[in-house]
Amino acid sequence: MTDPVDDASPLRVGIVGAGGIAPPHITALLALGVQVSILARSGARALADRHGLTLVEDLDDLIEHVDVIDILTPTTTHAEIALRAIARGRDVICEKPLAANADEAAGLVRAAADAGIRLFPAHVVRYFSDYAWAKQEIDAGRIGELVEQNLLRRVAAPPSGWFFDEKAGGGLIRDLMIHDLDQAVWVAGPATTVSATQDPPSGAGRVTPPVRAEVVLTHRSGVVSRVRAEWAKAGTPFRTRAEFIGTGGVLRIGNDDDSEDSAPLLHVPPASDTDPYLAQLADFVEALRERRDARVSPADGVAAVALVDAAYASLASGQPVSLGE
Repeated sequence: MTDPVDDASPLRVGIVGAGGIAPPHITALLALGVQVSILARSGARALADRHGLTLVEDLDDLIEHVDVIDILTPTTTHAEIALRAIARGRDVICEKPLAANADEAAGLVRAAADAGIRLFPAHVVRYFSDYAWAKQEIDAGRIGELVEQNLLRRVAAPPSGWFFDEKAGGGLIRDLMIHDLDQAVWVAGPATTVSATQDPPSGAGRVTPPVRAEVVLTHRSGVVSRVRAEWAKAGTPFRTRAEFIGTGGVLRIGNDDDSEDSAPLLHVPPASDTDPYLAQLADFVEALRERRDARVSPADGVAAVALVDAAYASLASGQPVSLGE
């Protein structure tokens, strides 16, 4: 079991991964007063020089000299790195998806629990202020009973080739849509059926952008969620929209005003300049120091991956997939 975090000394976090998601993690951790080291791999030296980080050549050496490992690598490497950290008694932050499939993700959760290790799946959209606000409003009954959710995420296709290789842990649904699949169950509860389409279909396990996908979830609560994601042509601005339709009104958030529903809004989210990565990592750090749960649980990480697995099973079969309890 890992030793309790000493409130009097700075937390030491070791980052594994130097891709596009690394800078917001680094900036947030440094703002929280964390001592940050980074594993030497492609791009890491430039980040270390820019932010004044300690560069460590060997993964086991990095694990040995930190309190927490922050995993920002391609999806298929998450489990192996996390298990090495858990075996050495280190707490783990892991970018979404938690693992390449739900069985592997559940295995990580069991290993962490057995070792008394904290495992934090990094689902940052839960920390965007407008999404958190919408959930609070819905939970408070501001739009009556929730009936339907429509969620959209559109962005230019990523530059790295592994994102398009579903066998290497990439894929539009696994990498991009997982954010909104997680949001859907956070708001409406567990799903019972999953139905997916993708245009164009993947060929030999590879995605060819521009590509769009839609996943329809039927929730145990009776709510229906329609979740869409798109990897678009280069230069496409990042756009999101979430629309929550209830028996007493509609909530709509995001920066995409191309809504297909003209129903009047019941509320408008308050303006906020909160950095969601800072909010997310502050929650994780405070959860360690205060010995409490974070907003995102290990089970949430597994549930999101299970929805991704079901969506790909639906794509393969052309039929809806039923989920167990």
